[in-house]
Amino acid sequence: MAGSDISERSPVVRVGESRYAWYVVGVLMVCYTLSFVDRQILSLLVTPIKEDLGLNDTQIGLLQGLAFAIFYTALGLPAGWLADRFSRRWIVAVGVLLWSFMTAVCSVTRSFWSLFAARIGVGVGEATLGPCAFSLISDYFPRERLGTALSVYSMGIFIGSGLAFIVGGVVVGAVSHMPPVEFPLFGTVAAWRLTFLIVGVPGLLVALLMCTVREPRRHGLLTEADGTTSRLNFAAVVEQISQRRLSVFFVSVATIFQALNNYAVGAWIPVFFERAHGWARGEAGLPLGLLIVTFGCLGMYLGGRLCDYWQRHRRYEAPLLVSVIGVIGGGVFVVLATTASSAALSLFFMAPAYFFLGFPIGSIFASIQWIFPNQLRGQAGALLQMILNIGGMGLGPLLPGVFTDYLFNDPQRIGDAVAMTVAASSVAGAILFRLGFSPYRADFARMHASE
Repeated sequence: MAGSDISERSPVVRVGESRYAWYVVGVLMVCYTLSFVDRQILSLLVTPIKEDLGLNDTQIGLLQGLAFAIFYTALGLPAGWLADRFSRRWIVAVGVLLWSFMTAVCSVTRSFWSLFAARIGVGVGEATLGPCAFSLISDYFPRERLGTALSVYSMGIFIGSGLAFIVGGVVVGAVSHMPPVEFPLFGTVAAWRLTFLIVGVPGLLVALLMCTVREPRRHGLLTEADGTTSRLNFAAVVEQISQRRLSVFFVSVATIFQALNNYAVGAWIPVFFERAHGWARGEAGLPLGLLIVTFGCLGMYLGGRLCDYWQRHRRYEAPLLVSVIGVIGGGVFVVLATTASSAALSLFFMAPAYFFLGFPIGSIFASIQWIFPNQLRGQAGALLQMILNIGGMGLGPLLPGVFTDYLFNDPQRIGDAVAMTVAASSVAGAILFRLGFSPYRADFARMHASE
């Protein structure tokens, strides 16, 4: 093995440093929020995009899932490698600029394939954020507070999705009544395209905000017998992952199904309210956005706190146990919401659905950080994201679209398609998380044996 010990496993955080550490989490959460606004806004533009470009539900599913996921996942591991070796704040700042620019480019695309290519560009930029954020936060917080810290960072998922629904709904409602707009060089542009331009511009300011983050000292480094820091080559990286292969397998594959639920809901719930309950275009944005921001963030925060509580009481499989609770609860309430007989009842069930969909996310991210040394945290986090996004982001938006087009042959049955997708995914995820308890406990104990 390349290294023989883990040095300084957990940072000691003083009061002033603790405040700054939370500032860093806040900045990274803003970046994550922006990333989800930029990737989620398309879900509110399904109808005008279909009309303008002549697309079907399967193609919309590809644009929301696979187009983004291809390079988001493919470049995750290289981004993790960079995060483990170079300045993480600069990597994120460049990534923010790139994905914001490509979001704006979506406003001038003229075909399925040009929009597909622009969505790939968004994924390339966003691939930099996760590995760097996981690694930075792990160096700013001690182990017993990491679950909560990563849960607060992960609130960007629901704040971003909520803002995409709220602000996007307002923008979509406004531009849907506007005539086509004339732009120099680009000519006549359909009004709905302005939404992509509006949400892409703030990236410049967020990139500048990221430059205020200080690069922390790296903690929990793998060292050689003589005390020097290990420099892991590819073979050593593979060996470290292989030693934890069962934990990595169960956490990563189970998280595919947890993520699949979130992406299926994010992509199709606004459309469900349009088709099943007759809501106007953009009308779902405000109520869904408020539910996501309040109940989704509350679930995420309480899930992280519960995970840290169990960790302090030496229940080391805590992140996986939190995930079992979350994936079952989310599945039950999404099915109830998408099969309810009225819009009011659907909204009522979506509140606990968002709570449980968010419940395990921060704990899942923390689970991988807890069992790997510092030199691998960026790459381990990227590996988790790569696996969950190939399945979750790739299939979550796609499967309901495929079911409506080819199984039900009825776009009005999008609720049944989402319910079927989420029900099957929740059962599979819960079983896999539970099977991971034993190997994860063993890997956690080995990693922290000297504490």
